[in-house]
Parts: sequence; C-alpha cells; structure tokens
Amino acid sequence: MYFKVEYIQKGKIKEIIISAPSPKDAIKKFREKKLGIIKNIEEIKKPSIWEEIEKKLDLSKIDLEEYIAVLEQMYVMLDAGLAIDMVVGNIKESIKNKKLKKIFYSLENDIKAGLSLTAAFEKFEKELGTLTISMIKLGEETGDLARAVKDLSVILHEILDNRKRLKKATRYPMFIVFAMSNAFVIVILFVIPPFKSIFAQLGAQLPLPTRFLLWIEASLQHYGMYILAGAVVIFGVITFLYNTNPKIRLLMDKMLLKIYIVGPVIKLAMTGRFVYVLQRLIDSGIPILDAVDIALNIIDNTYMKKQFENIRNSIVTGGTITQGFKESGMFENMTVQMIAAGEESGSLVLMLQKVSNYYLEKYRYIVDNIAVLIEPILIAAIAGFVLTLALGIFLPMWNLTEVVK
Repeated sequence: MYFKVEYIQKGKIKEIIISAPSPKDAIKKFREKKLGIIKNIEEIKKPSIWEEIEKKLDLSKIDLEEYIAVLEQMYVMLDAGLAIDMVVGNIKESIKNKKLKKIFYSLENDIKAGLSLTAAFEKFEKELGTLTISMIKLGEETGDLARAVKDLSVILHEILDNRKRLKKATRYPMFIVFAMSNAFVIVILFVIPPFKSIFAQLGAQLPLPTRFLLWIEASLQHYGMYILAGAVVIFGVITFLYNTNPKIRLLMDKMLLKIYIVGPVIKLAMTGRFVYVLQRLIDSGIPILDAVDIALNIIDNTYMKKQFENIRNSIVTGGTITQGFKESGMFENMTVQMIAAGEESGSLVLMLQKVSNYYLEKYRYIVDNIAVLIEPILIAAIAGFVLTLALGIFLPMWNLTEVVK
C-alpha cells in the first residue's frame, strides 16, 4: 500500500509518498524521518516511475502562462472588492499546474492563520521570483493590491510574449537544420555504402571529397554510438558546469553575446526587459534602488547582469542613474542621452518607457526577420552538403574511363 502524507515544514506544505502496510505504519515511518507536522494522509495507487523521478528531481515547473492567467483572475476579484482569502480560495480550485496549486493551497492556509499576503508569498520567492514578492508588498503597503497584481501580470505578459515570439521565429530555421542533419546521416549510412565496392574496384587514387565521405561513413558505422554517447556526455558536463560554476557561466554568457544573431538577440532581449521592468516598477511607486535590484534579478545572462550592476553601484555611491547606464557599456549613446534628459527634467519614467520601447522594437524586428538573417548561412550549408556529395560520388565516375584505359 502507498500513502501520500502532506506535512508542514518551516511554514510550507510539502508531501511525501510512503510505502507501508497500513496508515498507522505510514505515520510511524513518517515520524521516524522527522520531517515536520502531519497535515493529512491518504491512500493512493502506486506512483509510476516517471512520477517518482519527477518528485525526486523536482521537475515540475510553474507554467508562466497559467500564472499570468491566475494573476488576471486575482485582479478582477480584488478590483470587485472580494477579500483576499476568498480570492485565493476561489482561484486555487481552478489551477491545473500541480506546483502552482500547492502554492495557492499554502497561501490560503497562511492567510487564514493570520499571516499577511506578503509573508505568505515570501515563502515561495524561489518559485515565484523577487518581482512577485515586491509587487505584492507594494500593493499591501499602498492599499491598492488590485493595481499591483495587474501591473505584475502586465510585466510578466510582456516577458512571455517576447519568449513566444523568439520560439516562433526560430522554429523554421531549427527544422531546416534538423532535416539537413538527418538527410546527411541517411545519405552517409545508406547511399554511400553501395558505391564503396564500386570505388574499390576502380583501383585508382580516390579524390579527396570521396575519401572524406568514406571516412565519415566508416566513422559512423564503427563509432556512431560512441560519438553519440560522447556528445551527450560533453553536453551534460558543459550544462553541469554552466549551472554550478559561476566563473564558467560568466565566461560562456559573455561568449554567447559574440555569436552571430544569437548575441544581438540576447542583448536586445535582456536590455529591453531590464529597462521595461525598471520603468514599470518605478512608475508603480517602488524606490529606484529597489526597482534596480528587482530588475537585475530577471536578467538571465550573468555577464549582462554584472554590467547592469554598475547602475546600482552608481546610485549607492551617490552618482546619477545616467552615469550607471553609461558605465554598464550595454546601452547606445542615444539611449543614455535620453535617460540623462529624463533625469534632469524630472521625467525619468517617461524616458525609460521610450528607451524600453526602442529596445523592444529592435528586438521584435530582429526576431521577426531571423529567418531572413539566417537564410544565407542555411543556403551555404545546403550548397556545401550537395557539392561535397556530388564531388564525392561523381568525381571517381568521371575518372572511370581513364582508369579503364
């Protein structure tokens, strides 16, 4: 028999699956683990292998699109005057994402126990992000929680839209690369071998393109699995080092910015996102220094984040925000001058909005035209593939007459 035990640990509701002959034995096993206070226990069917792996590795993630929909529901209910405990209680039942559902169950319990909404949300800062916590805190402090939730949903919606735009734009080029790779492997493994015996009968020195194709064919035939396993291991090691070693991550993030098309897309996306979030936060009433700290936390590229920290350092040391933008080296002179004009005239929010619009428009333009920008590379790759194949197969055929003579 299997039992799902819900328990409270450090204010958070968690769960564990325990195998035991009876509920009493399950409780006994749980208490031996000393994990926390039991909230509920129920018998369940044996979990699948995937469910166990997902549970151990914590593979379930919060779906950003559903989270935005939840925030929009919250705004409507709060704007209608409903109490926050009723809002959270009503919303939790309609949530499909497991992790998000658990969070809202915990929020409801904490609110009923007397905790403030900010304190309840702070327990899930890792899952929901600093931006969420800051906006909820702002809403409670200003007494306008509905507007804070609405602003949060707008910011997250903009981030989500840009992600979707990038995925849509890269779908076609990725399909072409995938199709070309498959075609190359199929040709090497199934088209080249029949010609191998013909080439052997020629008895002459084979041209370089032919020898190259035969070498690739032999490598894939004899070492294909090892090559694939090696590629997977190398990818795994690089991913592990990227996620665990800050110096390597910083170096790789810096290198990414120098790659054709990839670099400009990342730079424009991060720059536009940073300025957009900064503008929205300042406009919502959050102090500039706090707004900069929050905006920094949504930057994925560690090198750019390090450069953006110059803005924070400039403010802390008594300098201007314009000076920080300039020292970061991530902004064009024109946009730095716009921010300087806004800071001097007292219209910083307006200028930040114009700067964010400028970068977001540039980002959208390059993303929408990414297929056109990559097209020359794809054409060159296809031409190289066809040329190598044609020369490798037909050059020996053209020399066949001379060999026979």
